[in-house]
Amino acid sequence: MENYLFLKIIHLLGVVVFLGNIIVTGWWKFMADRTGNHRIIAFAQRQVTLTDFVFTAGGVVLVAIGGIGNAMLHHMDYLHIKWMAWGYWQFIASGVIWVVVLIPVQIAQAKMARTFENGKSIPPEYWKLGKIWYVFGTLATLLPASNIYWMVFKPI
Repeated sequence: MENYLFLKIIHLLGVVVFLGNIIVTGWWKFMADRTGNHRIIAFAQRQVTLTDFVFTAGGVVLVAIGGIGNAMLHHMDYLHIKWMAWGYWQFIASGVIWVVVLIPVQIAQAKMARTFENGKSIPPEYWKLGKIWYVFGTLATLLPASNIYWMVFKPI
C-alpha cells in the first residue's frame, strides 16, 4: 500500500506540473504575442522554451514513473487494459507532437526572438510558426488533458 500511494502521489504531482505548465505557458505566449511588443514577445518566447524543458519534461518523467510504476507494481498490462492503453497512447501521441513539431518551432522562434529583442521588426516567419505552434500546441494539450477522463472513470 505504501508503494502504491507514493507512486500515486508522484503520478498526480506530475499531472499537475505537466498540464499546469502546458496550459499556462500557452496562455502566457498567446498574451505576449498579442502585445506586439518586441521585448515582451522575446522574453516570453525564451521562457516558453525554458519552462517546457524544466516543467513539461519534468512532469512527463513524474507521470511516467508514477503511472507505469504503479501498473507494474500491480502486474497490470497497461497496454491491454483499455482505459490505461487509451491514456498511455494519448500521452505518447502528445509527446510525438511535442518532439516532432512544437520543440523545433519553439527553438526556431527563440532564435528569431534574439534578433528582434532590441527593436528590430518581428519577421513574418515568426508569426507563421506561431500559428503552427498554437494549432499543434492545442492538440498536444487536449490529448493528455482528456486522460483525466480515462484515469478517473476507467471505462471498460
